Amino acid sequence: MVHVLGSRTLIRPLDPAVSREFYGERLGLAVYREFGTGEERGTVYFLGGGFLELSGRRPADADGAASDGAVRLWLQVADAAAAREELAARGVEIVREPVREPWGLIEMWIADPDGLPIVLVEIPADHPLRHRPAI
Repeated sequence: MVHVLGSRTLIRPLDPAVSREFYGERLGLAVYREFGTGEERGTVYFLGGGFLELSGRRPADADGAASDGAVRLWLQVADAAAAREELAARGVEIVREPVREPWGLIEMWIADPDGLPIVLVEIPADHPLRHRPAI
């Protein structure tokens, strides 16, 4: 098994400046580090126990779309309803309102400027992800 020391989600945005504004200002993610110079410089944000990196640029496909739907971000929040109000106040479009799913998580969907789906998840106190039975 490979000994993994760290990880991050890497996104190649269509417009790095627009994506930096979305993740840094609208979502309010704190910057871990930046590297390089100019518009296509890399910016790495804290994501709880992980990181999100925006770096470089990728071209749009023939339709001008950026995401093929294969990648999604999953972000755990303490309170989905409060996150919904805060994000809406910052101008973030709520793609799907917070809903308690059949599997017990409360999920809300938004998207980044390139259409990358982002699910914000609240784990209720009674959900198995919150506790482990005695071993």
